[in-house]
Amino acid sequence: MLAVVRELKEAVVGSRASNLYQVDEHTVLFRLHKADNPDLRLVLTAGKCIHLTSYIMEKPLTPPAFCMALRKFLRNSRLVNVDQYEFERVVVFYFKTKDGVLRLILELFGDGNIILVSANGTVLQALTYKRMRDRNILRGEAFAFAPSVGKNPFKVSQEELRDGLKSFGDVEVVRAVARFLSIGGVYAEEVLLRAGIEKTKPSNTLSEAESSAFFDALQNLLSQVMRCKLEPRVVIDEVGSLVDVIPFMLKRYENVRAQFLPYDSFNEALDEFYSRVVATEKAMAGLEVDGLKREAERLKRIIAEQEKVLAEAEAKAEHDRHLGDLIYAHIGDIQALLDRFSNGRQLGKEWKAIVSEVLTEKNAGLKPSVLFESFDPRTLAVNVCVDGFAFGLDLRKTVYENASAFYEQAKRAKQKLAGVKTALDDSQKKLIETESKLREAETLEQVKPTEAVGELVKLKVKHKEWFEKFRWFVSSDGFLIVAGKDAVSNEVLVKKHTEESDVVFHADIVGAPFVVVKTGGKKPSNQCLREAGEFAASLSRGWREGFGSVDVYWIKPEQLSKGGPSGESVARGAFVVRGERNWTRGTPLKLAIGVVLGEKGTFQFVGGPVEAVKARTNVYIVVVPGDRSGKELFKYVLRVLSEKMPKELREKVLKASVEEVRDFIPYGKGTVL
Repeated sequence: MLAVVRELKEAVVGSRASNLYQVDEHTVLFRLHKADNPDLRLVLTAGKCIHLTSYIMEKPLTPPAFCMALRKFLRNSRLVNVDQYEFERVVVFYFKTKDGVLRLILELFGDGNIILVSANGTVLQALTYKRMRDRNILRGEAFAFAPSVGKNPFKVSQEELRDGLKSFGDVEVVRAVARFLSIGGVYAEEVLLRAGIEKTKPSNTLSEAESSAFFDALQNLLSQVMRCKLEPRVVIDEVGSLVDVIPFMLKRYENVRAQFLPYDSFNEALDEFYSRVVATEKAMAGLEVDGLKREAERLKRIIAEQEKVLAEAEAKAEHDRHLGDLIYAHIGDIQALLDRFSNGRQLGKEWKAIVSEVLTEKNAGLKPSVLFESFDPRTLAVNVCVDGFAFGLDLRKTVYENASAFYEQAKRAKQKLAGVKTALDDSQKKLIETESKLREAETLEQVKPTEAVGELVKLKVKHKEWFEKFRWFVSSDGFLIVAGKDAVSNEVLVKKHTEESDVVFHADIVGAPFVVVKTGGKKPSNQCLREAGEFAASLSRGWREGFGSVDVYWIKPEQLSKGGPSGESVARGAFVVRGERNWTRGTPLKLAIGVVLGEKGTFQFVGGPVEAVKARTNVYIVVVPGDRSGKELFKYVLRVLSEKMPKELREKVLKASVEEVRDFIPYGKGTVL
């Protein structure tokens, strides 16, 4: 955190917040502008990270309420300072606005939050409003930082450190350090490594020498972050997975088999790390590998239970059917045995006496008593053993009724068998489907992150030439033509980038940019001048007002002056034109957007006057002033262009970022012819 804030101070302080966007529910993107410098994109993700980014980020069609509120207070404000609060995972941005200096608080602990605080210290807006035990984040209430989780290592003395660690008793020193100081576990371990102290050592056993060594190692690490040249790296393990992003080489990685990708700045390293993480997470979002594994295991358990029930039902059906068969096979002996009990009871004998008589006969080996096993007077069940099978017979039923009862039980078991088989078949089909999905997901798990990172590369903003900060195109005969975007860029374009041999265009309407033809000392053709005139007309306010054409004139650079009549000053971005003007009356307002094919299926979008775009590609559309606007228009442009592309590239063009065509359409509105 300290390292990234150090770099941000140098990079963004003094910049103007030209715009901001809420990319998703946790992330805000600032577009920061410094005169004569490329715009910076600052990413704030609550609870996760903060860094400058060089990647294009897709914005929602409709800005969320939080984004609109931030724009109301912070758009066009000046970013005057950036600080880390008390070494906590909290970054504070100070914006100078018409309402005073406002603070934007980024909290990176827990679920995180982004909070806008007024000049008098009350909450103006928050990404998440909440009531908590130790503070509230509510609109209109005084803002308070979360209580510190540990001591600020910059402010702790050697004695405080020694006594503080000892107070943790026999807790491992690495845990004690992480709790006592506001540093994470990784850097707690790093300081211990540098001090030569075993991380599992009990805190209360640290010697004076070890405490001193730890304090020195801590101060050296802090000094390295604050004063030394950073050597940022992204750590990647042997299988290509992202492991960590570090501001300089850490001792804990010295003997680790890993790849260390170097970067020029810590912000750039963070950008690569978190952009890849986010791309991978999005690619994996629809892949429920763990869920599919759990479902497959659940189905296997169900199938095992169903197979067990099925086997038991089959055995029961077979067993009961066999008992019925046994009864019929030994019907005479069984009937005679049952008669012994029934007749004895009719003669007034007790059940015990009858059982005693039958057992005497059994011991003598006499039929049918040899079949007898026992008798239950409560249920009137005569238990027998026939051919090794033991079963009970109901004395109240005939032999045939007893046999029928077993056949009926076998029938019910068979019916249950059919239901279990149907359920088992259904479970087995579900398991086959789940395992198929799992294999597909596991394959995609290996492929999709790689594809996502490959697609991410296409979103990286390449290093811009000086003219790419402006609106520009190359004429059909090869001249570079550049236009201002606003008052500041108008001023810079004319003063800094316009030479004597160049030609300057301007539409005859208030609110039009200067357009400069960079001749390089050559005489521009009439076609080049016509295209420059169309460009000047289309970028004027006439486009916003829906004009079909405007008058345009061109002059030489020496005809422009910042001195008004009688010494009056001229506003920034405006110039006084002296001398004769060369007019092009009724210049039409129309522009083209095209797709230029590259090698290996690559492509890029181009824009400008129709003839200039036609000279570079035959895949283009023409846009004129109209009422369709914003993302709806940009996506429609991509859709129409995709339909003109070869089949294999249509999907890629359709999925391109709207940012790639946004700047080609003045005022973000128009109609496709």
